[in-house]
Amino acid sequence: MAGNRDILLRVEHLTMRFGGLVAVDDLSFEARRGDITALIGPNGAGKTTVFNCITGFYKPHCGRIGLCHGNPALWSELDALTASGRRSTRRTDGALYQLERMPDFLVADQARVARTFQNMRLFPGMTVLENLLVAQHNPLMFASGYTLLGIFGLSSYRSAERAAIDKARHWLGRVGLLARADDPAGDLPYGDQRRLEIVRAMCTDPVLLCLDEPAAGLNPHESAELNALLLSIRDDCAVSILLIEHDMSVVMEISDRIVVLDYGVKIAEGTPTQVRDDTKVIAAYLGVADKDVAKVEAEVGL
Repeated sequence: MAGNRDILLRVEHLTMRFGGLVAVDDLSFEARRGDITALIGPNGAGKTTVFNCITGFYKPHCGRIGLCHGNPALWSELDALTASGRRSTRRTDGALYQLERMPDFLVADQARVARTFQNMRLFPGMTVLENLLVAQHNPLMFASGYTLLGIFGLSSYRSAERAAIDKARHWLGRVGLLARADDPAGDLPYGDQRRLEIVRAMCTDPVLLCLDEPAAGLNPHESAELNALLLSIRDDCAVSILLIEHDMSVVMEISDRIVVLDYGVKIAEGTPTQVRDDTKVIAAYLGVADKDVAKVEAEVGL
C-alpha cells in the first residue's frame, strides 16, 4: 500500500450485489496522486460496477471509498468521519470525502470526480463548444445567482461566461478541435467524439478523472493520440486518472499501476510488467486454469 502522502483514492472492502449476484466482492485498492491507475479484467469482471460505486451512481452494500483533497494528513480523520455518519470533513488545507455516502452530482461537484462512459453521452445536436459549456453549468448558475440575472447582463455572469468560453476553447485547442467549435458534436468522427468527451470532463476541473473504455472503437493511430492526451493531462494538469480499458496496448503503455478483477474479485495488482507476467491474469484472460497456462501459451504462440 502507498503511504498516506501519495494516496488520492482509497477503496476498502467494497462489495456490491445485484440480487444473488455478487458483482464486486471485498475489493480494496488505492489510486495515487498523479498516477494513471488501470482497472482491467475480462468482460463481466465488475469493473464498471466499481466505477459506478466510486462516482455515486450505485450505493455499495459494504465498504468505504475515501477521497482526499489537499493535506494528506486528513486521512487520519477517516475513521472519525465514518463514525460521524457525515459525508465529508473540510478544513482550510483540504477536504476528506466518503464517496459511497454521496449521490453522483455531489461526487462530481464537491469531490471533483469526473467520468466518461463506455457508451458516449455527448449532446449530438449541440455544437462542440456548447458541449463543453454544459459541463460548466454549475459555476455559470452560481454567477447568475441561480436566477435570470444572467439574461440581463449581470457583470459577474458575463465574467464567468467569458471564463467558461476561454476554458472550452483552451481544451478544444489541445485536442485539435477548435476549428470545429461551431459544428454539431454529432458530426465529428468517432475518435474526435471520444476526445471531446474527455475534455468535456476536464472542463469540470477534476482531481480524479474516471474513464470507462476510452479507447473502445479507436484505430491504432487514434489510440496513440489518446495515450498522448491522457499522459499530458496527468503531467500538465496534476490530475489522477482511473481507467477501465480492454486495449492492453493502451493499458501497458500509460498505466503506472494496474488492478485486475475476475468475477468481482481482485486477482492481481502491480506495475504493468508485474501484471503482464502474472499467471492468474493470463489464466483469467485465456479462460483456463492456472496449471494449464504454460500449455495454452505454447499452443497459441504467446
